[in-house]
Amino acid sequence: MGIGAGESGLAFLSGFFLYAGFEIAARGYTHWTMALLGGCTVAVLFCMERQLTGEPFWVRGLLGALFVTCAEFTVGVFDNLIMGWHVWDYSELRFNLLGQVCLRFSALWFVLCRVAACYCRQLSAACSPMMNSASSQAISHCSGMRGCPGVALPDRVKRKR
Repeated sequence: MGIGAGESGLAFLSGFFLYAGFEIAARGYTHWTMALLGGCTVAVLFCMERQLTGEPFWVRGLLGALFVTCAEFTVGVFDNLIMGWHVWDYSELRFNLLGQVCLRFSALWFVLCRVAACYCRQLSAACSPMMNSASSQAISHCSGMRGCPGVALPDRVKRKR
């Protein structure tokens, strides 16, 4: 099942604002890179949920937590170690890697990925009618473009006249 740019964009914006809001509520502040990471993460989780529908609950959670932990490590190395922005520091927590990720938060990402999966399913269900409607409108508009250069529609898209 394909994933449209509108659906991915909506997932990104949702993650951007939801994660930034979550961080502000939990810590009192956030950093712009965390909002971007939240958006990218939800967009990827949205795609993962659409592609891995047949996989067991725990496998999807584990893959999501692994992705989030890797993304957090990558952004953490850039933000904190390379740029020196001091966005977060897990070095005081047990089982951390360079102070950028730790086992405690990876376990939390597993749980939050399952919550995000429910959100992604709701988002997908909400987007499907809109995307199907937009597609059918575009097809009916384009089917009248017989004389337009560069427009070649497959037979199944062309309306009978």
